[in-house]
Amino acid sequence: MLRMGLTGGIGSGKSEVSRLLTGFGAVLIDSDRIAREVVAPGTPGLAAVLAEFGPDVRTSEGALDRPALGRIVFGDPERLRALNAIVHPLVRARSAELEAQAGPDAIVVHDVPLLVENGMAGLYDLVVVVDATPETQLDRLVRLRGMTEHAARERMAAQATREARRAVADLVIDNDGPLERLEPQVRAVWRTATERAAARG
Repeated sequence: MLRMGLTGGIGSGKSEVSRLLTGFGAVLIDSDRIAREVVAPGTPGLAAVLAEFGPDVRTSEGALDRPALGRIVFGDPERLRALNAIVHPLVRARSAELEAQAGPDAIVVHDVPLLVENGMAGLYDLVVVVDATPETQLDRLVRLRGMTEHAARERMAAQATREARRAVADLVIDNDGPLERLEPQVRAVWRTATERAAARG
């Protein structure tokens, strides 16, 4: 098994890279999706979040009110740390379960937005960073996700710097341009991953 850590700033296009890698045969473990699952209605994770942040972060249907929680934690490092202390151990445990289900010859891609922030680079055989300029990230967040410029900048500021991400990268995918430039780069990353996996026997 080869474990690839995939990361990139918000709006960098990491999800598209994940989709392409899955198409090549990777087993994807998506930390964001797991983070939603572990705080779904009825879970111990949601109960812990409500105990920490109060009933105002729950919708009338009983689900986690993500926008309300976001307004509390983004821009307040201490509250963000409190949230991460609840969610991250649950995500790690579920990720380990999913990885254990992959075959011994699998290339497992861990899509981890906060890989750098949480000092996780050493956990992977290969760290791949999807890179885009802050201007490109901002444009995508406002134009494609409908975020306000202020909210987008706040989310970007809460993440590691571009330089910090590149510093831990074994491979960097430049996703500043059009989509057609992305596929050949991802194919090259996949080739490197399969070669490394083969070399490990």
